[in-house]
Amino acid sequence: MRTGQTHVNRWTDDLLRRIEEGEIDPSFVITHTVPLNQGPEMYQLFRDKRDSCVKVVLKP
Repeated sequence: MRTGQTHVNRWTDDLLRRIEEGEIDPSFVITHTVPLNQGPEMYQLFRDKRDSCVKVVLKP
């Protein structure tokens, strides 16, 4: 088994374009949407793998 980081810079522009054009809908992975001030709490929730947390969206 090998692990490593993804090539974020390689794929970001293409993925954002596809999302903006409606070709890709990433909403299936978002499990929590909260105000920005709850960021530290949600980071702990994600880190500790509680409440089925997969992806958090922070709203300013």
